[in-house]
Amino acid sequence: MLCKEIMQVIEAAYPKSAALSFDNVGLQAGRAGKEVNKVYLALDATDQVIEAAKSAGADMLITHHPLIFSPLKSVTDEDFVSRRIVKLIQSDISYYAMHTNYDVLGMAELSGKILGLMDTEVLDITSDTDEKPEGIGRVGSLAAPMTLKECCVYVKERLKLGSVKVFGDMEGEVSTLAVSPGSGKSAVRPAIEKGADVLVTGDIGHHDGLDAVEQGLSIIDAGHYGTEYIFIEDMKKFLEKKLPCLDVVTAPVVHPFQVF
Repeated sequence: MLCKEIMQVIEAAYPKSAALSFDNVGLQAGRAGKEVNKVYLALDATDQVIEAAKSAGADMLITHHPLIFSPLKSVTDEDFVSRRIVKLIQSDISYYAMHTNYDVLGMAELSGKILGLMDTEVLDITSDTDEKPEGIGRVGSLAAPMTLKECCVYVKERLKLGSVKVFGDMEGEVSTLAVSPGSGKSAVRPAIEKGADVLVTGDIGHHDGLDAVEQGLSIIDAGHYGTEYIFIEDMKKFLEKKLPCLDVVTAPVVHPFQVF
């Protein structure tokens, strides 16, 4: 089938209009009319991912994070971002990104389910239609209260992580958990306002963590990749269900850094 037909199926479930105003989603390189038999799924369009897509014989690459985010003044082989675009076009691989539209309409609910939250609500509402509010993250109750230390073990098990970074009293009790996959500095205020005891997110800096604890919110920083790689398998299931004619290949789960 054609790339644009795949895009239509994706955008029926994850319309670009759901993306936040700062974002850049959709077809970013290649041909909408490209015949696609094999799709490669990954979180980021790194050099390694593009080479893997080429080696797999993929006709289309779909990632969560957009390769083109800030404006480009040129597309040459002299810049590491535009060099990837050149490589994609030379390889005739159509490249598509679905970022905050997926965060709002897919990642938020999925992360809440993975963490076993009950009685959930949207953490940070970005749109409120007649049907229901949508937005970033979820907040809900844990099945039973636990200490922050126990919650860290729980989060690591649920997200299959080797380690997390923690701000808060490890012996303090938590029963209401907020989750905001990706970079979660902006989720601190909504989590506090929703009465969360702990926020699971990524990319929390020193001062952000300290300030959150001072306001009664513990933070489990599970990493940007660690909270968002769930996109890969979820989109694989989506494409295989909606478009069984496609061959869908996924990038291996490889965390971008190691903790020693």
